[in-house]
Amino acid sequence: MTQSKKNLEDVNIIIDEIFLDKSIKKHGNFLIPILQDIQESYRYLPEECLIKVAEKLQIPLIDVYGVATFYQSFGLVPKGEHIITVCLGTACYIRGGTNMVDVLTKELNVKPGETTKDKKFTLETVHCLGCCAISPVMVIDDKIYGNLTRAKLRKILNRFRENEEKLRQSDI
Repeated sequence: MTQSKKNLEDVNIIIDEIFLDKSIKKHGNFLIPILQDIQESYRYLPEECLIKVAEKLQIPLIDVYGVATFYQSFGLVPKGEHIITVCLGTACYIRGGTNMVDVLTKELNVKPGETTKDKKFTLETVHCLGCCAISPVMVIDDKIYGNLTRAKLRKILNRFRENEEKLRQSDI
């Protein structure tokens, strides 16, 4: 390992420590809000952070992992920049929710629960989003898209891809 890479790792450890200290100061010894802060910042719960949380809160690591794996909102693997959640509840299922998953699977080249190689998108499914009146429904980054068709879904996905391209071009 080069010295600069080692220095970068040391800096990252210090940043993680500062981040965790701020979260603990904000939430006290309440584990779930601390894990939520980590999840929001990293888009998953890195093992190193879970170990540090256990040390700082003086609780067994197995208890931290127990909470982290119990709640579906937490993930132990990195997620994409954009989280796509497709509803497969009864109304969405009947109105074509599985077709929407099929389109996304083909367009993104991932299965539900996976993240694209470029780390841009993670595809997830849920049993209900509570938007039955506008089914089939998906959520991308907390924005709800309803009354989906294959064409509408592709248009929405292309919009996200175009915005990425525009951002890349503006960096040049």
